[in-house]
Amino acid sequence: MIQKNFELTKITPINSSITKLAFHAPEIANSVLPGQFINIKVDETTVPLLRRPFSVYYVQENSVEIVFGVMGMGTKKLTLKKIGDMLDVLGPLGKPFNVSDNEELSILVGGGLGTASLPLLQKHLIQKGKKVVTFLGARTKEYLLSSYLTDVRTATDDGSSGYHGTVIELLKHFLFENKKKNCKIYACGPTPMLVTLTNVTEEYNIRCEISLETAMACGFGICQGCAVELKNKEVGFALSCKDGPVFKSNEIIL
Repeated sequence: MIQKNFELTKITPINSSITKLAFHAPEIANSVLPGQFINIKVDETTVPLLRRPFSVYYVQENSVEIVFGVMGMGTKKLTLKKIGDMLDVLGPLGKPFNVSDNEELSILVGGGLGTASLPLLQKHLIQKGKKVVTFLGARTKEYLLSSYLTDVRTATDDGSSGYHGTVIELLKHFLFENKKKNCKIYACGPTPMLVTLTNVTEEYNIRCEISLETAMACGFGICQGCAVELKNKEVGFALSCKDGPVFKSNEIIL
């Protein structure tokens, strides 16, 4: 785990509420695994007091990229940064996706900003020689984050891109047509989407790992603020920041 100040190198507005930042951080770019996250202290003041967690969107040429929406004061302050500013970054943190299973087809499913953990994951899966197909869902086409992703199927609530409906409905059509294949699903998105997805994976008996969007404060298990209920009642709870944010879908209660 690294804590260091890194120089902000690029700021790209995606739409009116989503921003992409890139910073030069070879130590993190060369060590982060798909599904891990970083914690950023947005400035030197105590407002907000806590760091903010972000999935690593992509890495290239010693640069780390994140995407985020404005959710409060911390993310608003990040949008006001300038190129050349220094970011106090802690990471990589958390448990990554397991990309070593032997599935015939890797299926990536992202909803809204949950897509942020998928491009780096696809990169690692392809490096493993796996075939990958991606399903993205969003309110409208302006909120679809498809950069770096290939073989993408989209679903939007208003029908402005791809399937008119939810990404899980679109996925179900695909699974029905490919039910004889050895598939594994990797997903991240809002909790209602993950609940529905978990039911679908049980129906089709498909392995599935999900990355939770639980709020994580300290990032390494000290504050105990990101507990996740487990189906194993003897263990009880896990911490999203330390034991996750990636879990097998059949191990947790959403």
